[in-house]
Amino acid sequence: MTDKASPADIRPLLVELLTEELPPKALENLGLAFAEGLRAALDKHGLLADGCTVTPFATPRRLAVRLSAVQACAADRDYTERLMPVKVGLTQDGAATPALQKKLAAKGWAHLTPADLTRESDGKQDYLVARGTSEGADLAHGLQDALDTAIAGLPIPKVMRYQLADGVTSVRFVRPAHGLIALFGTDVIEVHALGMTAGRSTHGHRFVSTDPVILPDADSYESHLAEFGNVIASFDARRADIDAQLQAKARELGATLGDDPEVPALLNEVTALVEQPTVYVGAFDEAFLDVPQECLILTMRLNQKYFPLFDPATGKLTHRFLIVSNMRVADPINIVGGNERVVRPRLADAKFFFDTDRKMPLASRVAQLDTMVYHNKLGTQGARVTRVRALAAFVAQTLGGDAQAADRAALLAKADLGTNMVGEFPELQGVMGAYYAQGDGEPAAVVTALREQYRIRWDQPVDDATLPAVALFIADRAETLVGIWSIGGAPTGERDPFGLRRAALGLISAFEQLAAGGRLKISDDGPLTLDAVLEHAAQAFGPGKIDAAVIAEVRTFLFERYRNQLANTFDRSGVDAVIAVSPPLHQVAERVRAVVAFGALPEAASLAAANKRIGNLLKKAEGDIGQVDEARLSEPAERALAAAIAELEPQSAAQFAEGDFAGSLQTLARGRAAVDAFFNDIMVMAEDPAIRANRLALLAQLHRLMNRVADISRLAQ
Repeated sequence: MTDKASPADIRPLLVELLTEELPPKALENLGLAFAEGLRAALDKHGLLADGCTVTPFATPRRLAVRLSAVQACAADRDYTERLMPVKVGLTQDGAATPALQKKLAAKGWAHLTPADLTRESDGKQDYLVARGTSEGADLAHGLQDALDTAIAGLPIPKVMRYQLADGVTSVRFVRPAHGLIALFGTDVIEVHALGMTAGRSTHGHRFVSTDPVILPDADSYESHLAEFGNVIASFDARRADIDAQLQAKARELGATLGDDPEVPALLNEVTALVEQPTVYVGAFDEAFLDVPQECLILTMRLNQKYFPLFDPATGKLTHRFLIVSNMRVADPINIVGGNERVVRPRLADAKFFFDTDRKMPLASRVAQLDTMVYHNKLGTQGARVTRVRALAAFVAQTLGGDAQAADRAALLAKADLGTNMVGEFPELQGVMGAYYAQGDGEPAAVVTALREQYRIRWDQPVDDATLPAVALFIADRAETLVGIWSIGGAPTGERDPFGLRRAALGLISAFEQLAAGGRLKISDDGPLTLDAVLEHAAQAFGPGKIDAAVIAEVRTFLFERYRNQLANTFDRSGVDAVIAVSPPLHQVAERVRAVVAFGALPEAASLAAANKRIGNLLKKAEGDIGQVDEARLSEPAERALAAAIAELEPQSAAQFAEGDFAGSLQTLARGRAAVDAFFNDIMVMAEDPAIRANRLALLAQLHRLMNRVADISRLAQ
């Protein structure tokens, strides 16, 4: 680069950090953060030209970014900045105070004197103001600052401290770094980081590259790494390449990769493990398919990073799997054979665990739970099972279901914690219990309940066959919420170590699906209520163990979670209006839909404003509000309102009782004219106490009518 750079000198800029293998699950975020950190810092220095695009790169051994249009020098900038009040910045004789000197030094304006500053008034006091033109940053200095900032801002999951080659200096980074590139077009910018000075050379694939890879310019990064280094530098391009190869191989074999969410997560992980991805096909002995497929799938994905293949017709696991290798060879027999040899003992272990576990009935393992600590303040898993059993049986019985099946499911729910398979793969809790229960001849409803107990949400309408499962699902979450809350485990900020937010949303989903299946009717408050569930959960811990305040707090927490969930779909004010009246949990969603529909009516705004005004007036009322004395209704507007209430109230109440919340609110809308006339013509707070009390009583009637479905004052703007 020339000594005097010009803003008109615009070129692409490439920066790369070459490292040892980076943590795969963090790689994508590290690459994006590195690129964004450099972009933001260069932009702050005014070094990015118009239309500059940012291309991030990330492989197991490198983080890099190319910016398409960067200036060699930023343009000079005019600045105007208010510094501080004159009385703070200047002494009585007009000299700069230490405070002003410190401020100027921090801004890089230490050369300025009080004579260089102007004064401006904000109408209250005079301020010292600095005006001038700052010289534009040159790329060398701006890039050094940007690189330091980007490295410091990386979301590193765990920082390493390592020693540099001098044997004395140590630095901290995610992994030891071995190379730094900074290319501005064809020129090297000699910036420094982690004990390295930037150059133009990097290393390619660890085993099949021509090293070093010398880059002639910033734009040749991807092509040179691919041609001479056998590396696909772009994380996105590498992921797309792997996905295409996986899909092609699966089609060739007449199979699929499955559609569960673990597939894209595994795809991201293997993308972070390879630089030259190539997909090969492996196989295992079909005898292993006698083991529950969840066990085989988990060990292949979790331990080996393989992609199991499934029969597209049945969804069953096949004996073939796909390997994403970091080596592209003409004859992959050694790679495939090596992977098959590695996976065989893993599958053999799974088969051994399964066969060994089945030698004991699941029910015989329940006694072991008395020796397993659930929480040191809440006792053993055995004690917890006793609590969940009582609650599950109550829920099932209240809903007219099979309480015996629910109790049996709760008894066996945690028994698989003592099995070899769950000891090896904790992710299979519940799944293995269901397999073992089925093998023991337990009823189908019990098996279903064990299998479904750990799902995040219940997403199917509840019928007779699944009611015991839902009873266990509700009991497990209610016991968790009340118990953990009682020992101070409530979520705080982003921390929720016991998963109470997830438990709350799961409990809410169960009530929704009980309504969808007709077990809870929209027109009824029960038979099962949230309050009853929480109270029985508290009772299960023993008399006096759970304070009533805990139940109230958990209830509030559940409604708050529901509020946040519904606000993602519906207008927030409509959701708030319903949550404000704390309706039965299974009615909340239907009431919100009705309120949102009501809010779209032309009468809604006026009635909502009137309702808010009524609420404020009733708060000011002294003493109890009595009944309306029709003889005291002397004004036409108040008689008209009384007549409207008398006409609309029974219609609205009947619709509400039938669960027709939308119809009930639409009936209310017909009273708008009478409500508007009342507030236009009537002085509610009349001087005569009897008249005032009678008008407040009339408004209290109207208030009850308005707020039967929701607090519609929340719709007021």
